[in-house]
Amino acid sequence: MACPQGAYTVVGEPSGAPVRISPGIESSGSAVASAGRGASVDRPGAAEAGGTPVGGTGRRRAGIGGGGTRLTRRGRIVSWVAGVSAVVVLGVAGVGAWVYQDLDDNITSADVDNKLGGNRPVNLSPGSKNIMVVGSDSRDGKNAEYGRDLTTMQSDTLMVLHIPANRKWATVVSFPRDSWVEIAACDKGDGGTSGPHRAKINEAFAIGGSTGEVAGAAACSIRTVEANTGLRIDHFMSVDFSGFKGMVDALEGIEVCPEQAIHDKKALLDLEPGCQTVKGETALGYVRTRYSVGDGSDIGRIGRQQEFMEALAAKAKAKLTSPGDLYGFMQSATKSLTTDEDLAGIDPLYDLASQLKGIPGDRLTFLTVPNYPREADVPTDRANVVWQYPYAADLFTSLAKDREVDKKQLQTQAEEGLVYASNVRVQVLNGTGVTGRAAAVAEKLRAAGLTVVGTGNAPETTARTTVGYPPDLAKQAKVLTSRLPDAPATEDAGAAQGVITLVVGTDLDPATLR
Repeated sequence: MACPQGAYTVVGEPSGAPVRISPGIESSGSAVASAGRGASVDRPGAAEAGGTPVGGTGRRRAGIGGGGTRLTRRGRIVSWVAGVSAVVVLGVAGVGAWVYQDLDDNITSADVDNKLGGNRPVNLSPGSKNIMVVGSDSRDGKNAEYGRDLTTMQSDTLMVLHIPANRKWATVVSFPRDSWVEIAACDKGDGGTSGPHRAKINEAFAIGGSTGEVAGAAACSIRTVEANTGLRIDHFMSVDFSGFKGMVDALEGIEVCPEQAIHDKKALLDLEPGCQTVKGETALGYVRTRYSVGDGSDIGRIGRQQEFMEALAAKAKAKLTSPGDLYGFMQSATKSLTTDEDLAGIDPLYDLASQLKGIPGDRLTFLTVPNYPREADVPTDRANVVWQYPYAADLFTSLAKDREVDKKQLQTQAEEGLVYASNVRVQVLNGTGVTGRAAAVAEKLRAAGLTVVGTGNAPETTARTTVGYPPDLAKQAKVLTSRLPDAPATEDAGAAQGVITLVVGTDLDPATLR
């Protein structure tokens, strides 16, 4: 079977219609940032901010979509959470009671409630659900051959599924593992506590899972996601590598059609170009490979993982028509799952899949947090991405308030309104009367990539934090205010040219800055 020129295909079932990946999925696409090593970035607006362009001439835009994939078929479930939960419950109603109990017992539960602490976001829309999903890359047991230089549990995939209160739509938000964010203070499981610090978002899973317990790993990831998004996480699911391989093998493999050879030592993958069926370690390597495919970015890998799970779910639906075939597949699927205690079991997973099944394909939206290469703000960092504000904040606020996100609108806004954090020049004034408050806020802003040009005291004490900006810095002001809780911004014709003034009021806790 030969692939048509320019197509990249994952086939969901041997004799059925193929699930095709759009040409150019590994490239940056119209709105997907390439954040891999070696990416070059220009800084729009650098001239007016007094800066100079960074490396090369290729401008990188904000990352929005799932790697350029098309996800329009009704009922299409391609994320880890939807793909796994949907295929887990296929045919459950038709199996015997003893099989049901056997499968139910396979699912591991983890108590995270006592590890999350207080000061969590409030669910602003009762009845809605946010489910955090992790593709777990633990380094013990059957997974020990991957990443031999690593000794902790790793988060290979991280996303949040938002299910609204009315169950008429859903949004899946992927978080690139290279997202440079503030990691929350977490219980490390050995009696110690890690301090808050900036790092890749997947480090949270490793810190909390340093003793090998999924509960601690999930709790630290939940704390970090909540702190950076303001979303209340209601449930979590962790999908293990070995279980993924078992699911693929039970389906006798999934067919993929790479246009170019893939040789990736880290992913233990060697594939020649052309259509071929992958299973076991090869299938796992295919969804894990990164640096040896396309632009080497985690954004591209997210797209491949989503498409592969789409094909897996489609083939499972078509192939698993007998109880025997279904049982073997579901054994692997359920054994791969660890969830919070409320989601652990066939019944709650069946309920979740049923809720997703009724959502029309055009109301099931897949997004990647708007982002750009951190190299734009820190020229020496060519490995990570930062979230693009104010659009990342807009996305999180919409979901927190249970509002459906218009993907095209968000994509257009992010492309046209891209402002790098380093091009936001801020003067911080202390209006609290508390010594050192301006310095504390300035430190948080610098850590977030903004340029602080100075600190000082405000003329008088103020209860409310305010932002004043000259007329030509409206976009930059929005970047700043989106990182502050409820701080109004006012245009000030008399403001200093090129500088935004932040007056810190007594209402602002520096710890709440994103």
